[in-house]
Amino acid sequence: MAEPVIDKIRLEDQECPLSSTIGLVGEWWTLLILHDAFDGFTRFDQFQENLGISSSLLASRLKRLVDRGLLERRQYQEHPPRHEYLLTDLGRSLRPVIVVLAGWGNARLAPGQRSMVLVDAQTGAEAEPVVVDRATGRRLDGLDFVFTAGPAASEPFRDRYQGRPTLRRPKRSTPRTK
Repeated sequence: MAEPVIDKIRLEDQECPLSSTIGLVGEWWTLLILHDAFDGFTRFDQFQENLGISSSLLASRLKRLVDRGLLERRQYQEHPPRHEYLLTDLGRSLRPVIVVLAGWGNARLAPGQRSMVLVDAQTGAEAEPVVVDRATGRRLDGLDFVFTAGPAASEPFRDRYQGRPTLRRPKRSTPRTK
């Protein structure tokens, strides 16, 4: 099975943040490895045992995650050499995405059919992940929010989003000094 590579996406999609993100982490094993890393797994044998993945496939996925800056490979034993894989800040920043994906999957199941649920670590109360706008607190899953061309958009992207609201930057609260 060929490994998805960001450089192999269509030329017109290379500037799309969704396409580039899927090119980076949108593969089945990659997301499951990251999920295990969020659950505290750090060692090759832990990932392999939990996922039932072949050692060659796991090695290639871990290398890719390290190369892309999502995991850091750190030696924990010299003889024989052994390494652990730790989430970087960039890797940890994907946790909300994985939480929302799992929540979306659970929302389609009856409560008794869920094999894994997200709970409050202190109370044990089940959480319902949603994505909200940081500035307003409003949910982003409705039609109140739409994609539009950003400042670096190419002509095809500007054409695609023609007629949509344009990006409006918040006004600065303090005047600029020269």
